[in-house]
Amino acid sequence: MKKISVEIVCALLVLLWVYVAVSKLLDYGTFVSQLEKSPYTTGYAEWVGWLVPAVELITAMVLITRLGRMIGLYSSLFLLLLFSGYIYAILNYSYFIPCSCGGIISKMTWEQHLVFNLVFVGLTIGAILLSNTSKQNHSSEAVLLRS
Repeated sequence: MKKISVEIVCALLVLLWVYVAVSKLLDYGTFVSQLEKSPYTTGYAEWVGWLVPAVELITAMVLITRLGRMIGLYSSLFLLLLFSGYIYAILNYSYFIPCSCGGIISKMTWEQHLVFNLVFVGLTIGAILLSNTSKQNHSSEAVLLRS
């Protein structure tokens, strides 16, 4: 059951990262334009406009591979926390609230987007913990088998 839960979370994360990256790339002009209006990314909009979708797609690819799964989960956690922090800062400290999300996510309010991200943070932490306990159980079983 643990393995299936981790697989489901990884599949959801892959779908999330591919979806948001492709949405940004398909509407790249709008994405960069909104980044230019954000007080936190104004001077770096063009650079961030390529970097963010690239990192999202790389994270999705790493999550697909078994060997890179933990790196993908930690990368997902880092990205989700980074984006959640950005949303929190926009909501609480920004004079301008941009709309740089594409697709279905653009239909959410910034508060709903923050909750959405935090749900994925929780799922990712759960998958990391389940993966770590699975590895510990396999290590313990291997030690017992050698004895």
